[in-house]
Amino acid sequence: MASQLLKKTATPSGPIEITQHANLREPRDQEMVFPGNIINNEFVPTARTRHTINPSTGEALYETPCATKKDVDIAVEHARKAFKSWSQVPFKERARLLVDFASAIAAQRESLEKLLVLEQGKPLLLANMEFEMALDWLATFATMEVKDEIIDENDERTIVQTFPPLGVCCGIVPWNWPVLTAISKLGPALITGNTMILKPSPFTPYCDLKLGEIGARVFPPGVLQVLSGEDDLGPWLTEHPDIDKINFTGSIATGKAVMRSCSKTLKRVTLELGGNDPAIVCDDVDIDVVVPKITTVAFLNSSQICMVIKRIYVHEKIYEKFMKAMVAFAKNIKTGDGFEPDVLVGPIQNAMQFEKVKEFYADVEKSKWKQALEGQVLKNRKGYFITPAIIDNPPEDSQVVVEEPFGPIVPVMKWSDEDDVIGRANNTKTGLGASVWSKDLDRAERMARKISAGSVWINSHFDLAANVPFGGHKWSGLGNENGMTGMKSYCNSRSLWKWKKVM
Repeated sequence: MASQLLKKTATPSGPIEITQHANLREPRDQEMVFPGNIINNEFVPTARTRHTINPSTGEALYETPCATKKDVDIAVEHARKAFKSWSQVPFKERARLLVDFASAIAAQRESLEKLLVLEQGKPLLLANMEFEMALDWLATFATMEVKDEIIDENDERTIVQTFPPLGVCCGIVPWNWPVLTAISKLGPALITGNTMILKPSPFTPYCDLKLGEIGARVFPPGVLQVLSGEDDLGPWLTEHPDIDKINFTGSIATGKAVMRSCSKTLKRVTLELGGNDPAIVCDDVDIDVVVPKITTVAFLNSSQICMVIKRIYVHEKIYEKFMKAMVAFAKNIKTGDGFEPDVLVGPIQNAMQFEKVKEFYADVEKSKWKQALEGQVLKNRKGYFITPAIIDNPPEDSQVVVEEPFGPIVPVMKWSDEDDVIGRANNTKTGLGASVWSKDLDRAERMARKISAGSVWINSHFDLAANVPFGGHKWSGLGNENGMTGMKSYCNSRSLWKWKKVM
């Protein structure tokens, strides 16, 4: 079922075939070694290293570099130098290199997918989907040229809006979707003529460092660099006076801190933050059809995705039948190591998040909310495993409804009045995604247009495409990624007035 939910997206001008290009050198030994940060197409070792752990086993993974303030300054210097020439490279050449980059990733895809399972914990099938989407998105970005736009023209003058690149950009990547979010930042930045410094999450640095290593065989020096480190690395980047834009994906609290930091140097900022996505289920749905889809999206990646379903509102006429079907389906969801067959729910990614999710489960028990499906902490496993929980009609002001758990626990509530349920869906400081489920498409669209969220789906949820803008309302973010809107966020706007007659 999960494989049907993440659909392969065609590019605006048709799919681009991804092949291995002859001009690329052979990949280096694929043993998982991380000799240093990727600065100016070189491995730069650091005096200190660190490692993360496999969330399925609790065992230590590989040593990775800890960037210093000096490393940041050097990387930014190289990025600014590279920008002068990279910004002048014709679009077609930048697009060719982006496709070359995708080809080089595809050549190592199998080992990278396994690495993603080790560091993030997600099932191998989902890791496969993440890389498939990443490659598709790179191919799509390679077709998306930001062109000049004629605003007005007459016999005397022409006014053209042009879109020069910003300069040095930095992408701060989260731990839940580290490959696709990295690609969604570096792809638009590079294709519009900017240079990019990626900062992986300290919890999931490995695949992003490998992306930098692969990129060093494709792009000119300084165009794509990757710096891995600890908590002090983020502020060094957001405060740096020679970085022109920060694109951050992460929590609302950290996003506010990033924005405060960037304000010191008036950087451009794109923030993709948390969500508490509602799904509104009308009384005319086919329960046997929608329950597997809704339940799967609710628990996908152990619910550790900002825009999966977090709250479910079911019409009171079908509530009992829906709940019975959802519980029956969820009981068959397998929780386990991402390499085990048929696993949908892997571990919580890290110890800190594991404790936060357990707090939600404890609050449900303390508040004595009814559990249609009781979640269990798997104490006989070494990793951070919690099985799915479904909470039966808790009050709107309960923690599990108001806050985003970022773990496999979902509340299901009754509704009867259309205006009331839309008000409840909108009664949150977040507004990332939402969905309406109904056979009556006119009714569904009428309801969808009243929901304050950056993405609203009808009879689906969590559909994404590189050519479609993505962002949040309210505290769910600032600005957009993807689509031409996202592309232009990596550009300045210049109004060019051309007078045809010399005065």
